[in-house]
Amino acid sequence: MTAPVRVDLPDITLSVIDAGEGPAVVLLHGFPDRATLWRPQIDALVAAGYRVIAPDLRGFGDSDRPDDVAAYRLRHSVADVLALLDERGVERAAVAGHDFGSVVGWALAMRSDRVTRYAALSVGHPEAFRAAGLEQRALSWYMLWFQFPGVAEEALPADDWALLRRWLHRGVDDELTRTHIADLARPGALTAGLNWYRATVDPRTFADEAPLGLPRLTIPVLGMLGTADVALGEAQMTGSARYLDGPFTYVPVPGGDHWLPARQPGAVTDALLRFLDT
Repeated sequence: MTAPVRVDLPDITLSVIDAGEGPAVVLLHGFPDRATLWRPQIDALVAAGYRVIAPDLRGFGDSDRPDDVAAYRLRHSVADVLALLDERGVERAAVAGHDFGSVVGWALAMRSDRVTRYAALSVGHPEAFRAAGLEQRALSWYMLWFQFPGVAEEALPADDWALLRRWLHRGVDDELTRTHIADLARPGALTAGLNWYRATVDPRTFADEAPLGLPRLTIPVLGMLGTADVALGEAQMTGSARYLDGPFTYVPVPGGDHWLPARQPGAVTDALLRFLDT
């Protein structure tokens, strides 16, 4: 896989993998990942004739980690991706996002006409997530827990990251688990990752199901969800179709956990290639 490069943007410096030639595909990871989450898909997409641009989003991987919580508001990451496209000389691109990267991808597609099609992994349309009710809020309990500065910073690393291992990885000790822990153990990295939630989730409206009135997308959208995801239920993904005016394809991954690109790479790669080729 192509080595990442440091890319200076107006507001941030990001570590970016830019590989291959052809139509551009932007891959956006989430918490607590880096661009290498997409390693199997990067290799396959490049081999299939695509140019892949995969940044470590701000606060993650080897990209800059601002100290200010407000620096992690969604609009800044949307601006980062648009600035990255400008810097790389890319006018329009297909986009795929996972976890918080999926949230960035939804916002990017709604705010810019530079997205040709969008693949959302794990996290469905924001309106569908909001309408998914108390069952989804129960799965999302950690979003409120993360709001208390210092609490998760103390609890997550305790006893060799025992809670993270049990909760997010169900005891699986593989390269992905080890990468998460090594990244989060760096000075300031855990707080930077948590600041994404602190800047985005408002506890006052956490249980509100009133529609947000977001723009409706007309581009093709793919949704993928592992049926064993610990944080996200099916309703928030399948319900996405109600808020789209373009075609929506839902691909469940039986038995798949939250980390689809890394732990179910074949299913994700096959679905992405089919989606991009239609």
